[in-house]
Amino acid sequence: MNATLFVGDVSLDLSLAMSHVPDLDEKVHCIGSEESVGGVVANTAVAFARAGGRACLLVQLGSDHASTYVREVLCQEELTLLAAESPGKLCRVVTLLEPHGEKRLLLYPGVSLYPSPDVVGSSDLTGVRHVHTACFGPAAEVLIDRARASGRAWSIDLEPASFASGINSLAKMIDGARILFVNDRAAQAIGGNAVERLFAMGAHAIVRTRGAAGAEFHSAGNVVSAPPPSGLPILDTTGAGDCLAGWLLAGLEAGLDAAVSLKRAVRAATISCGRFGAQTAYPTATELQSLYEQEEVQ
Repeated sequence: MNATLFVGDVSLDLSLAMSHVPDLDEKVHCIGSEESVGGVVANTAVAFARAGGRACLLVQLGSDHASTYVREVLCQEELTLLAAESPGKLCRVVTLLEPHGEKRLLLYPGVSLYPSPDVVGSSDLTGVRHVHTACFGPAAEVLIDRARASGRAWSIDLEPASFASGINSLAKMIDGARILFVNDRAAQAIGGNAVERLFAMGAHAIVRTRGAAGAEFHSAGNVVSAPPPSGLPILDTTGAGDCLAGWLLAGLEAGLDAAVSLKRAVRAATISCGRFGAQTAYPTATELQSLYEQEEVQ
């Protein structure tokens, strides 16, 4: 099957657009809202599938109504959903959006930040070519150990919350990783020259996302950069990095080179920033092609 297996977090997200950050005891009337399925890894899997990739998503759901809703929504995507269940509530995220599109996040972890070690250890890797994850909890090491032992490639989204005690806590999982995804906050948390440090830890390639400046693909002494397309609205940056990761991985798995894959990924992420929400904002391959055609006409 040559699928990519995505393992990690899933949440129910509420995005609220506001004119300004509320003061103490102030009630601000929001000017936009969107409720959607979220989660770093779940978002990346959906973006990967919409880019045409063959995706399997392994998550852990709770026993509440939100978990039922999330299952129903994900089953409508063109991916294979593998959902374990655990008593408790699904992860919730509230995103407060300022007028320039930047965000402030509130997260209740619930039971869905990562499947249990038992679930990860017993998951079937038959037909899986590549594994992608964010390292929330000890089960991530179980997953990457299995990928390494079976000769499968893996990639990691380096969320700062996953290495609160320092990047060296993820050293074993970083060593040998095919690709690491690093945003500004992660780079700051790593410290120094984050890209050089991650290469020294054994990563093969690093995607450095730079917000409004686009992104860079670093590999073996070579750097490819891609700026965002101009003229597109920026309303909500929620999940844009996850969208970029999914599209980039899909391009590479389809045999495209790093430069083309990165350009497509940056464009897809920029389109997503023009809509509210994360997965609800992610473009399809048809929408991305339409953007290319518009640029050619201009």
